[in-house]
Amino acid sequence: MLLTVSVDGIQPGKPIDKTFAFCTADGHGGSMPAGNVSPAIKWSGAPADTESFAVICVDRDVPADFSKANRADAIIEADAPRRNFYHWLMVDIPPVISHLDAGTEAYGTVGKNSYGDGARGRNGYDGPCPPFNDMRLHHYHFIVYALGVKTLNLPKDFTGEQAEKAIAGHILAHGEVIATYTTNPKLQQVA
Repeated sequence: MLLTVSVDGIQPGKPIDKTFAFCTADGHGGSMPAGNVSPAIKWSGAPADTESFAVICVDRDVPADFSKANRADAIIEADAPRRNFYHWLMVDIPPVISHLDAGTEAYGTVGKNSYGDGARGRNGYDGPCPPFNDMRLHHYHFIVYALGVKTLNLPKDFTGEQAEKAIAGHILAHGEVIATYTTNPKLQQVA
């Protein structure tokens, strides 16, 4: 079953505005900080027996080998192996909630995003910031899941992998908005 999902300021298949990005192109072939505000997200059409919601934002286009990332002397080829990179993880959202306001993480349990390694990651939203030398346009999946359980019983600093594994057996419905982002001047799109 599909949920109807919309993300304010983000249109399916279109570039994400730098308001919602962690970084933006600096005009000199590199990147610099951007707005990094979590977007407002709304959903509808959940089954009557929904006990909680989960929201995940994942980029499935991140290079598996990050050793060449953001280096002026290297290029990450578009066909290089890729992995998931989680930008936003929120689970155990009560079933009476059908939207999140921009910049809010007040509902549910918030997990650790993929920025940094181990203890350097942080809980909460951090937006797009793909390597400026990556030749692949990145796609950001804003996914909402309606779940048949009240809680997923995840640990305090749960990861995207843990969330997806816990969610898998409890999905009643889901929906997503997929938008794009790049900091590579050769791939730049107009938002």
